[in-house]
Amino acid sequence: MDKLIDLLPLLGEAAWETLYIVAASLLFGGIAGLFIGLGLYVTRAGSILENRVAFTVINVLVNIFRPIPFIIFIAAIQPLARAVLGTGIGNGALIFAISIGAAFGISRIVEQNLLTVSPGVIEAARAAGAGPFRIIRTVLLPEALGPLILGYTFVLIVLVDMSAVGGYIGGGGIGNFAIQYGYRQFNPAVTWAAVLVVIVFVQLIQFFGNSLARKIMRR
Repeated sequence: MDKLIDLLPLLGEAAWETLYIVAASLLFGGIAGLFIGLGLYVTRAGSILENRVAFTVINVLVNIFRPIPFIIFIAAIQPLARAVLGTGIGNGALIFAISIGAAFGISRIVEQNLLTVSPGVIEAARAAGAGPFRIIRTVLLPEALGPLILGYTFVLIVLVDMSAVGGYIGGGGIGNFAIQYGYRQFNPAVTWAAVLVVIVFVQLIQFFGNSLARKIMRR
């Protein structure tokens, strides 16, 4: 326990580092995933920009990358990270790997949530003369906003988990703290302190995500 007290400043730094990694990964991966998911939705059969070839290509890419376990993906993507960033380790490489891995998972969540929008609403916008991009901006995304917030809340929790795995490639944050000071030094109290921080993060993310989604869906 004395060892844990001595490490509390480092635990605080690791917690803030995790928040930074998760926020940056959500920014890049979340935006990319939104566009990929939109691509899946609008090019599918019967949709507003139906294109069988484009849908097939995007769908195959998502199906290739999405099922890969992150611990394997993070090792496989290191050569690309080195080519782009100049290094395959550290927080930059970790954010790079999480962003790419998350984008494909997010795309499916976006696609599924967009499919909950009533086709009648889309057809009404078409009948009023709205073009595809106006429909996306003013009808599709606003109608799906509540479910999308819940989907991204789930993604945020997954990103916390992915950031912890990053400790294995020298990334910072809670994962690295737990491995370096808990697991490798046979100190379960330190490991459980890291677990507690992750639990607090998850609870806060879920609470605020649920609250925001409720407000949006009550409008």
